[in-house]
Amino acid sequence: MAVLYSFRRCPYAMRARMALAWCGVGVELREVLLRDKPPSMLAVSPKATVPVLISEQEGVLDESLDIMLWALLRHAPHTCALGGGVADQCALINDFDRRFKPPLDRYKYHSSDSTLPASYFRDQCAEWLRRLDTMLVQHVYLLGSEPQLLDMALLPFVRQFAHVDRDWFGNAPYKNLQRWLHAWLEHELFTSIMGKYKPWQEDTEGVAWSPQLSFVTN
Repeated sequence: MAVLYSFRRCPYAMRARMALAWCGVGVELREVLLRDKPPSMLAVSPKATVPVLISEQEGVLDESLDIMLWALLRHAPHTCALGGGVADQCALINDFDRRFKPPLDRYKYHSSDSTLPASYFRDQCAEWLRRLDTMLVQHVYLLGSEPQLLDMALLPFVRQFAHVDRDWFGNAPYKNLQRWLHAWLEHELFTSIMGKYKPWQEDTEGVAWSPQLSFVTN
């Protein structure tokens, strides 16, 4: 069984767990405290971020998108989650991570010492919010009638953005995106990956994690 170092609230770890759950891939889950990262994780991944997956087949994967692709391509290669084309979806995800995440961080963790208001960084995210809202005009999910890699990868960050100022987001002109987010937050796939676990301790067994979902693809 593969080992997954994770942190419940980390959006990168969320997206990895969603792909694993979608494919029904069980792992030994090791919940990490980010302020007290276990030496065993740092030994295999000096970049010191979660998620980190260790498998016999692939060795160490410490990028969330790589873990998602490992799950979807190896364990469910015919899943509709890849129906939009792997390369195109990965390109969109990488662009989103590069352009949306930095202003999101400065919005969420806005410093009183900043010369710019939090709203400045919030507004920098607007281009992507409008883009996603437009994609959802005629579809339930971003690329069609079924969840895909793109949905799972972007959801944790849109959720994080919305939770910074819920009143603002609820009144923003992104009704399709609001509907999509609300549906995801109640979706079995998302709720299954948000269970709470005690922090893992070195030299102990982790949690045998294998969400039982009604739609698992394999």
